[in-house]
Amino acid sequence: MIYTSVRAFSSTRSVQSAIRRVAVVGGGQMGSGIAQVAATFKHSVTLVDVNQEALDKSRAYMQKSLARVAKKKFADDATAQKHFVDDVLSRVSLSTTPSTAVSDADLVVEAIVENIKVKQELFASLVPHVPSTCILASNTSSLSISNIAEPLDAQVRSRFVGLHFFNPVPQMKLVEVVRSKEAHENVVAKAVAFVEAIGKAPAVCKDTPGFIVNRLLLPYMMEAIRLLERDVASARDIDTAMKLGAGYPMGPFELCDYVGLDTIKYIVDGWHKDAPGLKGNDLFAPSTKLNDLVAKGRLGVKSGHGFYDY
Repeated sequence: MIYTSVRAFSSTRSVQSAIRRVAVVGGGQMGSGIAQVAATFKHSVTLVDVNQEALDKSRAYMQKSLARVAKKKFADDATAQKHFVDDVLSRVSLSTTPSTAVSDADLVVEAIVENIKVKQELFASLVPHVPSTCILASNTSSLSISNIAEPLDAQVRSRFVGLHFFNPVPQMKLVEVVRSKEAHENVVAKAVAFVEAIGKAPAVCKDTPGFIVNRLLLPYMMEAIRLLERDVASARDIDTAMKLGAGYPMGPFELCDYVGLDTIKYIVDGWHKDAPGLKGNDLFAPSTKLNDLVAKGRLGVKSGHGFYDY
């Protein structure tokens, strides 16, 4: 019922027009993808990173990604392809000065390292410089939104939500809109409207460990790893079984390698250690196989080696 009311409210014109200027903090693949999508849908975007080299790589990433989109949209028209790419990129500014970049933002989306102290320090440094109506959002996939916002004052916490995009952002349709404990209903509605305005599908949820997708996905992947540890079947055969028997597009080990084994280890270790309702849960107990692979630098697709070689 709450989700229905939020969506109904988000369809009003005042809410739809509330977010036009977006600052994305973090020039990695996720931040670049969020910036690209927002700019594609006519938002004015500032992509922020303290490292100019990272920003240069971000622009190159966006240009390459947009070129692929343009080729599909305008297959036989090179001029239209170039115009499309140039038009989108014209709405993306790059900045190494966060305080200036967020000064006129309607929405600030954080997409930096998955470390709660670093995130808290970032938001504390940004708050004095954002407009009083600016919505603050974290793209975290595993940390509590309410805990990230905890050091901020109550008025700021009322404007704090989670916007969990999925990788690769330009292709993945879903965005989890995470309602922090103190988020105002109007703020959640504006976040939902923004997600819809950039062509994505919002799923609103409470601030619980893993939100929706990861809370269901991580136990699945960990159980697959434990089947492998018990020598029930090979990784390849487990993947084949889930693709052909359950209709999944990827098997659990292919998915683990795509997500990143270090990322999976970081999340499950944190949940097992102190996540509310999950602390000590055997589903998230340390895995010898996962720990060994991460220790050897076999992190999945990004390192060229994981459960499979790439």
